[in-house]
Amino acid sequence: MDFGLIFLAPLGALTALGFAAILAMKMLKADEGTERMKEISLEVRQGAGAYLRRQYKTVGIFFAGLFIVLIILVFLEWLPPFTPFAFISGGFFSALSGFIGMNIATRANTRTAAACRTSLNGGLRVAFTSGAVMGFVVVGLGLLDLSFWYFFLSWFYRGDPNAVQYIASAMVTFGIGASIMNLFARVGGGVYTKAADVGADLVGKVEENIPEDDPRNPAVIADNVGDNVGDVAGMGADLYESYVVSILSAVALAAAAGFGVAGMTLPLTIAAVGIFCSIIGSFFVRAKEGASQESLLKTLRTGVYCASILIAVIGFFIVNFLLPGNIGVYFAILAGLVAGNLIGFTTEFYTSGAYKPTQNLAKSSSTGPATIIINGLSLGMLSTALPVIIIGIAVMFSFFIGGGADNFAQGLFGVAIAAVGMLSTLGITLATDAYGPIADNAGGIAEMAELPPEVRVRTDALDSLGNTTAATGKGFAIGSAALTSLALIAAFQQEVTLISERTGLGFVFNLELLNPSVLIGMFLGAAVVFVFSSMTMKAVARAAEGIVIEVRRQFKEIKGLREGVPGVKPDSKRCVDICTQSALRELVMPTVITVLAPIVVGFFLGANGVAGMLAGATVTGFALALMMSNAGGAWDNAKKYIEAGNEGGKGSDNHKAAVVGDTVGDPFKDTSGPSLNTVIKLLSVVAIVFATFILNISTVFPWN
Repeated sequence: MDFGLIFLAPLGALTALGFAAILAMKMLKADEGTERMKEISLEVRQGAGAYLRRQYKTVGIFFAGLFIVLIILVFLEWLPPFTPFAFISGGFFSALSGFIGMNIATRANTRTAAACRTSLNGGLRVAFTSGAVMGFVVVGLGLLDLSFWYFFLSWFYRGDPNAVQYIASAMVTFGIGASIMNLFARVGGGVYTKAADVGADLVGKVEENIPEDDPRNPAVIADNVGDNVGDVAGMGADLYESYVVSILSAVALAAAAGFGVAGMTLPLTIAAVGIFCSIIGSFFVRAKEGASQESLLKTLRTGVYCASILIAVIGFFIVNFLLPGNIGVYFAILAGLVAGNLIGFTTEFYTSGAYKPTQNLAKSSSTGPATIIINGLSLGMLSTALPVIIIGIAVMFSFFIGGGADNFAQGLFGVAIAAVGMLSTLGITLATDAYGPIADNAGGIAEMAELPPEVRVRTDALDSLGNTTAATGKGFAIGSAALTSLALIAAFQQEVTLISERTGLGFVFNLELLNPSVLIGMFLGAAVVFVFSSMTMKAVARAAEGIVIEVRRQFKEIKGLREGVPGVKPDSKRCVDICTQSALRELVMPTVITVLAPIVVGFFLGANGVAGMLAGATVTGFALALMMSNAGGAWDNAKKYIEAGNEGGKGSDNHKAAVVGDTVGDPFKDTSGPSLNTVIKLLSVVAIVFATFILNISTVFPWN
């Protein structure tokens, strides 16, 4: 009975990939527009492809080195023998999902602009269809990878009385490849896209007073390339990792809770059914010509809500079938679903130009850049309260309804399965997120190709909506990261306990708050979050300085460029090259520090200190990521709100102040903020992978 539903996992994975292929073919049949539009799109696609190839070479060297380290740990019998190979497969599929999504997005941008020549709904359909390709590729590849390893390990350990424990212990370590690839993609892509964006805006809009995406601006092509390598490829790797790691943590804790094969089957089955529900929900996304921002938001929400309702209904029967008598697990799944949608709505409220917080932020631009920056920071800080409360309620509810009052391990499984529930409709949630950069690129192409003004009006409407859905998607990912991180901390504790029992080390956790190792670990975890954020913000600043200098140089030295003399073009490739070199130079060190942090803390403070570090990083990282993401999204949409003709409109002093606020918010919302949800999970995954090493090596200090 238990093994029947598990086959839904590979079936769902293949269905997702098949549906993505159908959507891709449908999108590629759409009109590409004029020759000038095709030329611009090709330039963006070539720049994005060149960056990703160089990024993957850099990442490949790091992966090769860590693969050797993992092989050594296998020979020392400190890791399951399959971990190094699962590490490679996780990183490969994470990179592949981002690569496919980016290639589709760079072909969809010109088609979206072309469709907007006819109607708003046409542009929305092309952009959303392309975003859906990314969404379903991510869930399809993620579930396919997990299905393969689940079935392989089940076959390998067949007949072993401890098979469930071995499978769960091995699988929870597999997320390290996806997590590391994700961090590389997020940091590198984030530095690239925001350096180009900030450089283009500061010189173009503020100094030269030319429109956004003006073809005279040398950084415009780099900006459009950045939308794809950061907001598409980076985001795809990000949510691939969130999806995979949430399922892995639930699988591990199902075994610890005593639910056996049925419990391990549940998260994989919920994920598979979520794919089918997301496919159905995608057919409900439609928009009318001239639709307002509120109407467009409602259109996208309808698809997400339909998928959520479907999984909420079907989930009841799945839980009742696999875990009869444990209906509380179903309500834990429901708690995750509800929490995800609520966090999405609160993020939308604080970042959308349709609501008062962002409108009031735009009004504050009347007194200059300083006040809009202060008010944006205030808004970001305030916006953390509701999501923290929502997550707190979801954790408490899922823990106790999952059986935590009677069995602590079952309560932890309830928290883990809530995270799976939150991400079960990722296919369509990611589609609403990934469409935003496509719409942004479409607006750039419309401006550079000098299409009629009504086309830019339509692409701007889609772009403004994309800013909100992107912020919503980031809030969603950060919320799921908080739940998943809590589950991973529990998985780390469980892994250390099992290793201690198996090896006879006799280690027993002492997680009292006043234990010096735990307390110091918590402080160090918080420090890691701030150091990482500092490094990534500084990286954007350094790269942006290079772009600003280069754009100023070109306006000064290229005769006729500022005046728009026919035939005079900027050297866009130079800006693309500066962004590429900066991103590749800056992406390694933050990742290395994140990977080393739990190992170093474990060496000096032992497993107790690592547990404290994970808790400190999770709490601090969750709040800081929300604050940065929401403040950045609000600054961006305040600028868009003014550009729509409010508070003085384009070119006004209010607009210039809002542009400055937006440039401050760019690395907040697209580099440091979204990267933090990966950091807090990667710390836990690394701690689990190196748990045996930490236990053995930390004994040199008497306090451990």
